[in-house]
Amino acid sequence: MSRFRRRPHDVPGLNLASMPDLIFTVLFFFMIVTHMRDVKPRVRYAVPQGTEIEKAGRKSGVVYLFIGKPVDAEGRVVSDETRIQLNDRYVSVSQIGEAVAEARAAMSDDDRQHMVVSIRADRDTEMGIINDVKQELRKAGALNINYSATNKVKKDKKFY
Repeated sequence: MSRFRRRPHDVPGLNLASMPDLIFTVLFFFMIVTHMRDVKPRVRYAVPQGTEIEKAGRKSGVVYLFIGKPVDAEGRVVSDETRIQLNDRYVSVSQIGEAVAEARAAMSDDDRQHMVVSIRADRDTEMGIINDVKQELRKAGALNINYSATNKVKKDKKFY
């Protein structure tokens, strides 16, 4: 029996040579796929609900127009006055035309042709303000407008 001795069996080490490649591949994937928010809203708004909603396709060439109550850095409502924010600054209704022209001038030629103004208004905003904003956008030549909304949950009706 002494002829067949058991030798200690060494477990081979784990080869980590390809680990940095995998890590960098995953890192690049998340860097490419992640969408960073361009504009930080400084007004509080709760978008209305709708039943026929389509998702917008293009992200470039979009000018964001928020309508709602102004908030501070912590997100607390500062005033009950309705404010209009175009991209990163507050504007009045009369300043919308020149602010849209500035945003259009900063875009590339392709984005300029397909520019869309995305209105994200609070559900309690008066329709008169939205009509005034639409008239100013029409004067500025911004005719492609979309309105942001959330899906309305449809409740099934039960018949007994």
